[in-house]
Amino acid sequence: MKPESESAGVPAVELKGITKRFPGVVANRDVNLRVMPGTVHAVVGENGAGKSTLMKTLYGMHKPDEGTITLNGEQVVLHNPSDAIARGVGMVHQHFMLADNLTVLENIVLGAEPKRWGGFGLNRAAARTRIREIGKQYGLEVDPDVLVENLGVGDRQRVEIIKVLYRGARVLVLDEPTAVLVPQEVDALFEALQVLKAQGLSIIFISHKLDEVRSVADDITVIRRGTTVATADPKTVSSRQLAELMVGSELPSPQTSESTVTDRPVLEMKHVELVKDGRHLLRDVTLTIHAGEVLGLAGVEGNGQAELVESIMGMRTVDGGTITLAAENITTWTTRRRREAGIGYIPEDRHRHGLILDAPLWENRVLGHQTRHPNTSGPLVNRAGARADTERIVGEYDVRTPSIDVLASSLSGGNQQKLIVGREMSGNPKLLIAAHPTRGVDVGAQAAIWDLLRNARAEGLAVLLISADLDELIGLSDSLTVILRGELVAQVDPSTVTPEQLGSAMTGAGEAA
Repeated sequence: MKPESESAGVPAVELKGITKRFPGVVANRDVNLRVMPGTVHAVVGENGAGKSTLMKTLYGMHKPDEGTITLNGEQVVLHNPSDAIARGVGMVHQHFMLADNLTVLENIVLGAEPKRWGGFGLNRAAARTRIREIGKQYGLEVDPDVLVENLGVGDRQRVEIIKVLYRGARVLVLDEPTAVLVPQEVDALFEALQVLKAQGLSIIFISHKLDEVRSVADDITVIRRGTTVATADPKTVSSRQLAELMVGSELPSPQTSESTVTDRPVLEMKHVELVKDGRHLLRDVTLTIHAGEVLGLAGVEGNGQAELVESIMGMRTVDGGTITLAAENITTWTTRRRREAGIGYIPEDRHRHGLILDAPLWENRVLGHQTRHPNTSGPLVNRAGARADTERIVGEYDVRTPSIDVLASSLSGGNQQKLIVGREMSGNPKLLIAAHPTRGVDVGAQAAIWDLLRNARAEGLAVLLISADLDELIGLSDSLTVILRGELVAQVDPSTVTPEQLGSAMTGAGEAA
């Protein structure tokens, strides 16, 4: 560990004594952070530790109740993100904020459009030139005229970074930037960060992947329960030590020690086809998941994973093939009937498909389970039963909240995820679809979710696991299937495949085994 006063020179960012209170909770308490120019400064901490609140304060989304913000030696007051952008602070959010139906150029200039001579119309030529200049300067090349919907995840992230650089950012806040990237894309991102550093930019890197943090960061600040507890040197600190600083426990492992796979099929998909506008979203998908089995589905985002999940859930009507749950043909069943038959669902996007953010926690407990005990009393919602079971989930799954009556939007991402996991496991499902179950959660919550999946698997649960964390996929899965452009293209052995081999198979660049 090293004292924060050791660094010389004028910091690009200095936060002193930042305190931010919300009703019933102190999100940040006397937080200190110093980021030097031309460095990558990682901020780590468990979910609910206050990282997001701190970054939103730096980005002008919150005004601190106490403390000061200093940028390049000048103390500032930031009233909104526009103030932060004007001061050279840009933020790339974990959930990309891009419009799929617009081009790269249109997304980048939106709200900062260069005008033609006379002030009328978008000067596309000037914008295109500037975007290409930024791409070349920082190693972030991307075609300005391609539609965002046609980009892979790695290129979408490049667009987000170019968007803040286009506005003149010299401080970049990256929130979980590797959460959805395959290893090759992570390597490309880290190469770009080295170029940004060399150009004198400062990067604040928020992540739960401690090995990545240690490999890319120049300094690491640890936040626990709303306050800074240490600044660590990535050259000397271990991932295990960081985990202990964050949550007081050792770094968890996703490894599963023994097989519990039975010969009893729970989910069977045979020759499933899904077509939209003449294009195959799924082609001849055939797979089986047995009781006690975790089937991992590996693929770069946008290759059919979401469509496969939505087909199983009944959110899409398939154009061919059959889907069977516990020997019953459910191909034409409604989503509600499938849920009642025993399908649990941890969605990829918890905000769109998992929660009503403006509703209290106990109402979110009811979602998707409106017709089942303890949420119903005849045709009506059993308010008392739902509230009591929400209290149970909050305690059992360590959902950190002052009350079950607070809005879901007030929880950190990891606590939102733990609420969803608790809800979906409460119905004793036969099949659990777990799409990115530990995305954006800290090592403590991650370990809890892994333990839950392992225990449920041992009791006979069938699990379809989709994850961008290849170590998680390899460690938890009994079998692994690779999906590429809507087709299942490879089956690999989790006990022998490496993340690099799996990443190559996912991109179509090589064999996985």
